[in-house]
Amino acid sequence: MIEQDTIRLLRECDAGIKMGTSAIDDVMEHVKDEELRNCLTANRRKHDELKADIEAHLDRFHDEGKDPNPIAKSMSWMKTNVKLGLEDSDKVVADLITDGCHMGVKSLGKYLNQYKAADERSKDITKRLISLEDKLAADMRPYL
Repeated sequence: MIEQDTIRLLRECDAGIKMGTSAIDDVMEHVKDEELRNCLTANRRKHDELKADIEAHLDRFHDEGKDPNPIAKSMSWMKTNVKLGLEDSDKVVADLITDGCHMGVKSLGKYLNQYKAADERSKDITKRLISLEDKLAADMRPYL
């Protein structure tokens, strides 16, 4: 049970990080403010570092990880392009990123509760990802 919950939790973190980095990549060309660009770039780098931890832990279990749900990814991409097509501004970028962070925190919290038997390292990784998402949402507030 511990191993199954650990793998499942790490897979959800892997899919969440992929979704988050994709969302950041999707909005970067629309960012006008240099501080906002630097904030998103730094957060993207932290996502990549945490992704490496997840992959290393999944490798111990000979698991490939998980890609985001294609429908969710498509819906996110469409929402981003529609909103930015109507108003191409840093405010919209911050709003989109904030919404994504909140969805990520909610999902990760659910998975953390669902996979209670996961090992402590995977729980710690999940908590670090939740913290990263919370901080990014807070960093977006001045741009809303």
